[in-house]
Amino acid sequence: MIVGTEWSVDAEGCRAELLSDMQAVQRVCERIISDLDLQVMGEALWHKFPSPGGVTALFLLTESHLACHTYPETGIATFNLYCCRPRPHWPWEDRLADMLGAARVTVRFHLRGAQGDNAEGAFDSSDRALYGQEPSIM
Repeated sequence: MIVGTEWSVDAEGCRAELLSDMQAVQRVCERIISDLDLQVMGEALWHKFPSPGGVTALFLLTESHLACHTYPETGIATFNLYCCRPRPHWPWEDRLADMLGAARVTVRFHLRGAQGDNAEGAFDSSDRALYGQEPSIM
């Protein structure tokens, strides 16, 4: 039985000043939550590291969780979203390019549960030319 879907997302080539800006990262997380109709439980946990460090965020969701870590020194932002109910496609590559300046976005997804053992994959922005869009899951 499949009990959820997990996305691990790496955004590379992001603008360092946005990755160290807590409000910019907060806007990205809020957009994910809003667009996917996720329900936040309580307040998000945020930590801003001293310059030149980035931001870490953790949202407890009724569906599970959303975590974000940014690394301005390398231009990388990572996201982990786990949902225990089906969610529509979210255009990670387009949104992260627009909101953080990401040059390349890799999305890995994994179906959780006994039947999800072999159902995983990866998609990055360079695959768009081959496939036209991210594979749909659930």
